[in-house]
Amino acid sequence: MSSDQVRARQARRPRRRGRSGGGNDSWAAVVLAAATAVALVWANVGGSYDAFWSTELGVHLGGWGLSLSLATWVNDGLMALFFFVVGLDVRREFTLGELRDSSRALLPVLAAVGGLVLPAVIFLAFNHGSPAGAAWGAVISTDTAFALGMLALVGPANAPRLRVFLLALAVVDDIGALTVIAVFYTHDLDFLALAAAAVGLGLIWLLQHLRLWRVTPYLLVGVATWLAVYFSGVHATLAGVLIALLMPVFPTRLQDVDAASHIVHLFRQAPVARAARLARRSIDRSVPMNQRLSDLLAPYVNYGVVPVFALSNAGVKLSGEMLSAALTSALTWGIVAGLVLGKLVGIAGTTGIVQRLVPASRTAGLDLPRLAGVGALSGMGFTISLLVIDLALTDPRLQDEARVGVLLASALALLVAWAIFALGDRLRPLPIPAGTVLPRPVDVARDHVRGPADAPTTVVVYAALDAAYRTRTAEVLRETRERLGSQVRVVFRHHATADADVVTALALEAAGAQGRFWQMHDAVVARAGRPDAHALRGVAAEVGLDVDRFVRDVRTAAHLGRVEDDNLDADAAQLPPRPVVFLDGRRLRGPVNSYRVVTELRWDLEQRAGAAPGA
Repeated sequence: MSSDQVRARQARRPRRRGRSGGGNDSWAAVVLAAATAVALVWANVGGSYDAFWSTELGVHLGGWGLSLSLATWVNDGLMALFFFVVGLDVRREFTLGELRDSSRALLPVLAAVGGLVLPAVIFLAFNHGSPAGAAWGAVISTDTAFALGMLALVGPANAPRLRVFLLALAVVDDIGALTVIAVFYTHDLDFLALAAAAVGLGLIWLLQHLRLWRVTPYLLVGVATWLAVYFSGVHATLAGVLIALLMPVFPTRLQDVDAASHIVHLFRQAPVARAARLARRSIDRSVPMNQRLSDLLAPYVNYGVVPVFALSNAGVKLSGEMLSAALTSALTWGIVAGLVLGKLVGIAGTTGIVQRLVPASRTAGLDLPRLAGVGALSGMGFTISLLVIDLALTDPRLQDEARVGVLLASALALLVAWAIFALGDRLRPLPIPAGTVLPRPVDVARDHVRGPADAPTTVVVYAALDAAYRTRTAEVLRETRERLGSQVRVVFRHHATADADVVTALALEAAGAQGRFWQMHDAVVARAGRPDAHALRGVAAEVGLDVDRFVRDVRTAAHLGRVEDDNLDADAAQLPPRPVVFLDGRRLRGPVNSYRVVTELRWDLEQRAGAAPGA
């Protein structure tokens, strides 16, 4: 595949770019690393670093005012935005993503628990009973931005499930870190302010319960809630995640998309200002608040908030005396051991045990070398580690020693992860080249199979029910079955990248849940044009489905995991967004027509029968 094709493929598939839609993971990590380097240089050149970040900045309204240092505005204010995006991810993962299905969530959830507990135990083994022991929370969390960025750089290029695993692990990891901050690093509570914060959260719940889709009401109540949390004594960043957990999240509703399409169509007919405004509103309304805010804010958080936080917190004066003290400090090495060794052993060890005890948790691409590499990358604590250090330690000397430990741990974690991935690729390489052979064997109990289950030849197609499939590929498959009869079975797997194609895929799976997958497939293929929500309901009725159950399954994305699993296979094989056909396990490249498919399959049959090709 040429570089131009790769870029075009990525441009057509923005939903694969990241958990929060924030763009390329590697670039976000590079910006964060650059901000850290600038902070280190700045802190060691003159005295402007501390002077700048201690500058007071106030907001006043009449007799009321709030004045904080720039560093506090970053740690309590901007980082609330960071945790807001984290909270959006947490809510979405539990509602629509990997953590929705308990069987799929088991491995990353237990791995995250192992990666939370063991690092803290190791750290306390170094620092129990000393003033530095309060910083144990600094070793329990993973910097998701750094970890994802470095995975893109040093991880295997052909294991998309590894990234999904890291994302799910990071969600549970974030929940654990936020809980630790709330329980162990909160002091001197103001219960009146806490009650005001609870009222604010209640108002946000009411807004989402009323299905308000505009951002402004949520923004006004959210700012007031943040102020209440700040004055309550609870760390203000927690307001971000609590508000985010209340943001509306649900699969895109077909009727909303259809309404937006109709209004945009009217705008095309008469492009006037009022029609443009209505079109924008209808499009916004069709996208749930959680997904809309996540897509909007993630670039600002990844390329703005997190680098500014690093700039304000990673500055350590690296004098010879300080470095000497840090490199002989139990605090420094407790953090290094907790993050590097604790995360690696905790995550890799837990996943190894779970995969041994629960065979169903084993998945292609999630073997021990790759999981150990993810465990090592998780030792890059950075963002939350630096935040906890600021909360847990008041002695500037101890803070500097702890920061050196975090920076050293991040560098060592990256080196260890690179070595593990490189060794794993050498000793147990993943299948290459990608896309040459069928990503996953056919499973008649799981796959959508048409024809005899024990047919001697097999055609597997990865496709969406788009125009290319409906008008060409489906006809090829039909004619192949007509010519080979019981000698061939056809398997359909999803490769849905556009939102409309995902909805159609969900409709197919909803029909499959009622034993009518192929009937729904044929009815959709026979229709002219891509069916909208109303048409899909009509088709469901035509093929004899329980329409209410069908609509409920589609609206709630009940079978999204099944579609996403096929999509991950397609990603692992680096398949293009057009229909791709595999014949008896090997990819058919070049033009796909029924004559060529039948000829290839007959050649396979002759080979198996021991006859010469063409006989």
